[in-house]
Amino acid sequence: MPVYRGSMEHIFQSILVLLSFSVVTVWLFRRIAIPPVLGYLTVGLLVGPHLFGLVEQSIHTQHIAKYGVVFLLFTVGLEFSLPQLMSMKTTVLGFGGLQVLLTSIAGAVTALALGANYTDAIIVGGIVAMSSTAIVIKQLTEQLELNSRHGRNSLGILIFQDLAVIPFLIFLPLLRDDTSHSLLTPLLIAFLKGLITFTLLLAMGRWLLRPLFREIAATRSTELFMLTVLLVTLAAAWLTHLMGLSAELGAFLAGAMLGETEFRHQIEANIRPFRDILLGLFFITIGMMLNLSLLTEIWYAVILLLAALIAGKLLIIIVLGWLFRIEAGVAMRTGLVLAQGGEFGFAILSLAINDRLISTQTGQLMLLVIVMSMMIAPILIRHNGDIVKRLFHKSYVGQRRKSESIIEARTRDLKDHVIICGYGRVGQNIARFLDIEGIPFIALDTDPYLIREANEAGDNICFGDATHRDILKAANIGKCRALVLAFDDENSALKVLEHARENNKKIPILVRASGYDCLDKLLQHGATEVVPEKLEASLVLVSHLLSLLDVDPEEIKQRIDEVRADKYLLLRSFFHGDSLDETDLIDGTEHQLSSIVLPKDAAAIGKTIGELNLPEKGITITAIKRGNAKTTKPNTNMVLSENDVLIVFGRTEDIEHARSVLL
Repeated sequence: MPVYRGSMEHIFQSILVLLSFSVVTVWLFRRIAIPPVLGYLTVGLLVGPHLFGLVEQSIHTQHIAKYGVVFLLFTVGLEFSLPQLMSMKTTVLGFGGLQVLLTSIAGAVTALALGANYTDAIIVGGIVAMSSTAIVIKQLTEQLELNSRHGRNSLGILIFQDLAVIPFLIFLPLLRDDTSHSLLTPLLIAFLKGLITFTLLLAMGRWLLRPLFREIAATRSTELFMLTVLLVTLAAAWLTHLMGLSAELGAFLAGAMLGETEFRHQIEANIRPFRDILLGLFFITIGMMLNLSLLTEIWYAVILLLAALIAGKLLIIIVLGWLFRIEAGVAMRTGLVLAQGGEFGFAILSLAINDRLISTQTGQLMLLVIVMSMMIAPILIRHNGDIVKRLFHKSYVGQRRKSESIIEARTRDLKDHVIICGYGRVGQNIARFLDIEGIPFIALDTDPYLIREANEAGDNICFGDATHRDILKAANIGKCRALVLAFDDENSALKVLEHARENNKKIPILVRASGYDCLDKLLQHGATEVVPEKLEASLVLVSHLLSLLDVDPEEIKQRIDEVRADKYLLLRSFFHGDSLDETDLIDGTEHQLSSIVLPKDAAAIGKTIGELNLPEKGITITAIKRGNAKTTKPNTNMVLSENDVLIVFGRTEDIEHARSVLL
């Protein structure tokens, strides 16, 4: 028993150390805008055996961390979409496939040239081919570049990299055998096993999982739903492990199967906390492997390989860009964005180290190179535009001028026209109605495939990024009749609004939004009208219902206009229950409708609504229920009585504060 108590104390101590360091370090890294991945690696380095030695790296921590990769692959499977893959097949399969192939070969050849054996070389090739999805997506999103040309190229390559890790995970276990023998037979066997497993999981997904989740969802039990997701994920991982393949492969296949069901988004939301925590532990264990004392002995090799990694990936992507007829500037920006190691590189390296497939020195060398490349990555991504514009100033600016001249030519004879920014489904629907009314328009988009097809159909659309001031000027924004932002991207919309108002302060600007989370911000930045799709859908349903109930059309219109004039407050305030969609957030914070009953001794009894100063506390009283009567928008002079029920709307924390004041 003393041994047990001592071991439990040791486990608790380790957990407390890891949690303490993780909370402080990740908070600090987020404050200074450094990706949390690097924070977890730093935690592992600090508490690991090679620095302070506060936590031992045991087989148990490695097994737990392995589940982080399992859940990461599961979410990759959830997000995998065959239609999306086919719609981006040139970028994903062509550009992305060649990038992974050529980078893997270049990495393996370099490792062989430096004296590594064939096993080490193969593993190194797989590691260097991967880039950091977490860092790239986060940084490009913050910089409003995810929908740019280099952003879409980067996304397509990252999609293929995520998929390419699956063959590596199948191939790695085969390297445990003597590589002097032919790998053809084991590869064929592994392929057959993978095919059987995939077929089995596909059948289970079609005939078992979908009906199972429908039954589970019918119970409306979040706990049972979460347990089922965990069971399916781990069962699939266990099945592939049983077949002699990697557990991560099974998790990916299970995610891909469930990704085709109607429960995909709910599963992703439920699994995210487990994935993030376990993945954080995975990166901590990677950090614990780092031995900085070796840096003094191999620093020159680390610097040389780091330079080779960044320059090599950059050069390969530039060459592929030339092959795919992508402008040199765009290709170089794509290369700068992807010139680093990534999470799946760590996953491959971790499996190789744990299975002793790679030498200790090579493993440490690659760990240091990947970590340092990920530390440099945010800087390269943040300044990718500045770097390329300096190197390719003439061609880069020339291409922009070319786009501007084309747009200017299209708008030269237009007056009182409408500018449509974003030509997806919404933008095209708007254009159809403008055509019917005979109102001229010009559309701007950055999807070359969409632009080609729309131009062939006779639509007046040009390539142009509306977030650039000169593009809006070229579209003759000073003389247009209206501007419509038909895309759903808050940050891009704010940028367009800023430039639009600089050129034309009176132009009516209509902005599309999915929810009302950014409604107030968009209005403050110059939007004339913001159309939240979810709320407008409610208004359309209400207007149809009232019409069917023979309510006067003028009265219906008046009601709808009142709701819009009140910034949709009536629709924004509702009871969330146990679910909250991200689009229901307002300015990034949770708002909700809540009821507060005033008992006998409540402090608010006998006071008027105005005396409570609730609006100053961020609270709006939408109604008061007294007995069987309900008063909407009560007067500020109304005196509160015992058993009154106040229906209030505001931020969750403000409601709790108001509750304490009222009671």
